Order: sequence, then structure tokens, then C-alpha cells
Amino acid sequence: MTILDPARSDQFRTAAQHASFHVPTARRDELATHVLDAMRGQHYDSAAAVAVLDGDQLLGLVTIEKLFAAPPATPMSLLMDANPPAVASSTVQEHAAWKAVHHNEPTLAVIDDGRFGGLIPANAMLEVLLTEHDEDMVRLGGFLRSASPAQLTTVEPLLRRLWHRLPWLGVGLFGALLAAGVVGNFEADLAEHVLIAFFVPGVVYLDAIGTQTEALVIRGLSLGVGVRRIIGREIATGVILGLLLGGVSLLVVGLIWQDWAVALAVALSLLAAASIATVIALVLPWVISRLGQDPAFGSGPLATVVQDILTVTIYLAVASALVG
Repeated sequence: MTILDPARSDQFRTAAQHASFHVPTARRDELATHVLDAMRGQHYDSAAAVAVLDGDQLLGLVTIEKLFAAPPATPMSLLMDANPPAVASSTVQEHAAWKAVHHNEPTLAVIDDGRFGGLIPANAMLEVLLTEHDEDMVRLGGFLRSASPAQLTTVEPLLRRLWHRLPWLGVGLFGALLAAGVVGNFEADLAEHVLIAFFVPGVVYLDAIGTQTEALVIRGLSLGVGVRRIIGREIATGVILGLLLGGVSLLVVGLIWQDWAVALAVALSLLAAASIATVIALVLPWVISRLGQDPAFGSGPLATVVQDILTVTIYLAVASALVG
């Protein structure tokens, strides 16, 4: 196993730290039967594929399934994939695992300027995906940090549980107090038109659109997919969802409660909430990532607080203007 820098944190572990040279190798002119004979009795970190080399240069990979199925006298040059999925040694571990999975390969080559840097075994890639998934989920859920392995999160002591959860919940409490102050500013309108208050929970809930966008953005950033590649489609999706949900709410609220001013306020607020939640969910993880932090760290709780305050403010302001 090649280790570049053991002092680096797990968040920034690279492909080279998972790669192994203890894998089957062959020359391009070697026959399939000779390669299989040489592999017998050997112990490898991964035997899912044979690396075809010319000195220290990687020419291609031959999967073990293809090797077993080949006629004995077939040279490796005819069996190998000359353009296998490969990453540089400095590639972030999650990006490397994602590339292997999406190319449907049992292993992943590490190369630098054509030089062979080893193969990443499938079990290492599976461990990376599991670890990264655990980190993203607990951080989106408002934990201060992730425990590893994942099971520790469920059995850790009480004080540690509190320490991992309280900071972002404190941010949420502060946001709730701000939201209460916003609602208090519209006390007169709410007292005069109680129906307005009926729809506050529903309007706030539609921030879930932002949560969906945020999950996509965080996953994309962790895999090297920039916000620019999804910003247009996500904003369009948020606006369309707002229009659809707003249109439905306009008809339902208007027909059931017979107050079309409130119905219009709810509809417009849903459109605004969906659009704003999408923008916040796009921008906040990007900003955190640009600051050199894990984009999942704090994005979920912080985005929820910001979205809730803005949504409540917009809804009550629109409702007061239309109803008043």
C-alpha cells in the first residue's frame, strides 16, 4: 500500500493511499495460459484484474473473468482494455471510488504520466463510499462531526452525543427566535386575518425543495462536479416546482376557504420559497467548500434556518400586502 502523507485527515485522503502494487501483472505478449499459471499459488491484495505493463507504464487492464474465458494461446494485448478508468495519485478518494463504480469496473488503476501506481481493490472503494456516505448523512442531520466507523454514532456516550448535536441545534434555536420576532411584527395582521396563520407550517415545509437540491450539490462537490454544471437545471426545477405547488395551493385554498387573497398569498409564497430555497441550497455548500471545509458540514442545519426565516418573512409580507 502506497501512502503519500499519513498526516492528512480522512477528508482529504487520496487514491494513492488506497492503491496496491501487490496485484497480478503481465507483459502484453504473454499468453493467457501463462498468466493464469503464474497467478496460481500467489496471494494478492486484489486479483480482480491483471495490469498489463511495459516497464512502469500501464498499457491496459484485463479482468479476471475475461482472462478465464479467453483461449489459452491468446496474448494479453488482445484481451486488455487499453483505456481503463484511471485516476491520478492525488485524486480525492471519493472521486476515485465514484469513477470506478460508474465505469462498472472491479478495480481502478492509479497512474501519473502513464506510470503505474497500483490498483485500488474493490473492498477499499466500498469502504470509501460507506465512510463518505456516513459523513454526509450525519453532517446533513446536524451533527458536529461524523463518527467512524458509522456504528459508533449510535452507541457513543451521552455527553459525546450532546457535544455532536448541540452546536447546530443552538443555531436552529437562534433562528427560531428570529422567526418568532418576524411573526411578532405581523401580529396585527394575524389577529385580523387568522386564516393567514393556518398556512405558515405548510409554506415553511416547502423548504424541503432546498434540502433536495442541497443533497445533490453536496454529493456533486464531493465528487468533483462543480455547482456551475447543475445551477441552471436546479434553479429551473425549483421555479417549476414552485409554480406547480403554488397553482395547486391557489385552487385548493381558494375553493375550500373561499378567501382568494390568502390563496394568492400562499401561492406566491410557495413560488418564492421554492426558488429561494433552491438558490440558498446551491450557494451555501459552494461557499463552505470554497472556504476549504467539507460542504456537508453545517450546510443542512444552517440552510434550514436561513430558508425558514426568509420563507416566513416573505409569506407574511405578501399576505399582509394582499389581505390588508
